Amino acid sequence: MTNEKKKRFPLYIQILIGMAIGIIGGIVAVKTGNAPFIKDWIQPWGQLFIRLLQLIAIPLVFISLVKGVAGLKDISKFSRLGGKTILIYLCTTVVAVALGMSMGLLVKPGNLVEREQVLHLQENYQSVVEQKQEEATETQQKGPLHFLNDFVPNNIIQAAGDNSRILQVVFFALFFGVAALALPSQTVDPVLKIFDGLNEIILQMVEYVINVAPIGVAALMAALIADFGGNASIFSALGVYALTVIAALFILLIGFYPLLIKLFTNIPARKFIRCMYPVQLFGFTTSSSAATLPVTLETAERQLGISTEVSSFVLPIGVTINMDGTSCYQTVAILFIAQVLGVELSIADFFIIIGMTVLSSIGTPAVPGGSFVILTMVLGSVGIPAEGLALILGIDRPLDMLRTSVNVTGDATVAAIVDKSNTDNR
Repeated sequence: MTNEKKKRFPLYIQILIGMAIGIIGGIVAVKTGNAPFIKDWIQPWGQLFIRLLQLIAIPLVFISLVKGVAGLKDISKFSRLGGKTILIYLCTTVVAVALGMSMGLLVKPGNLVEREQVLHLQENYQSVVEQKQEEATETQQKGPLHFLNDFVPNNIIQAAGDNSRILQVVFFALFFGVAALALPSQTVDPVLKIFDGLNEIILQMVEYVINVAPIGVAALMAALIADFGGNASIFSALGVYALTVIAALFILLIGFYPLLIKLFTNIPARKFIRCMYPVQLFGFTTSSSAATLPVTLETAERQLGISTEVSSFVLPIGVTINMDGTSCYQTVAILFIAQVLGVELSIADFFIIIGMTVLSSIGTPAVPGGSFVILTMVLGSVGIPAEGLALILGIDRPLDMLRTSVNVTGDATVAAIVDKSNTDNR
């Protein structure tokens, strides 16, 4: 009976139901004058959900990054294909992040919320605003290379105990993974087996947390509606936000990747687009790059003519570290939440968002809800209240399906580029 219920009510439906309940509850509370009840007795449950996401963010990123880098195993293959593959993946991710940021700043969907509501929210998050002003003042007084101290930790234990210093944990994880890659397999394999076990445990923890997402979303949404006083402008802004994300993802799908194929491979762009339709549809329905991998491999080798040596190496790595669609979406989401909550972002914050989104894309797990954890982490890195995540969780599922299609298309694009480069160098 339980399994039947899960099939009838998948997680995204449960989250939508939770969002609807939260909206209705918030509106009823506002109309009946019971908004304080929401704040005192409902909102804390939503905040608990956010704290659970923040709790598992650092171990999730650290373990995923170490596994992704050390999992390359063969240092000779890494030196020949790995560096080139990772560099191209990171470049496409930077473009995706830049596109998402451009769309978010151009459209500004969060600004559709009425200004008095934004001012009301600013009052609620006044401590956050003041903290960001203090940080901006301190940054102006520091030297131009001070960012190196923010990037490289002097104590990894302290860094791991502070979600705002997640960039330092990312650096240590990459450093750790590269060092493991340089050692003999008989030395490293026992350690990697431990990380395999830790990875399974942390993914199970993610599943537990995401399973209570409907409750968390309901509580957070009720609190936000109570804060907005039942104002409907937030729903218009939410619709424009979704359209902004969709437009950005389609630019990647039908513009950016075909252009790369035309410029850097011998594959006709039309053929690439036609051959990728089944892969994109499979990714859309499964919302998982990992589950789509067998279809991506078969299409790359049999229809696009990519060599087995390249596809068998580049595509599995892409499942781990290439998240163009997710990175583009996250950037728009971060800007949208900041705009709705009235949080002003500095130039330094924009660079942090770009860097954190690119690096954290390597650690985004291929499980439902994994991007929520990473997004919470990036929000915290620039001082945006993570409670704003409730604004976008309810409509995340269809956007998740579309960005998975973008992710798998990006994987195949990079594989084609690397294969052409290898052929030219022989």
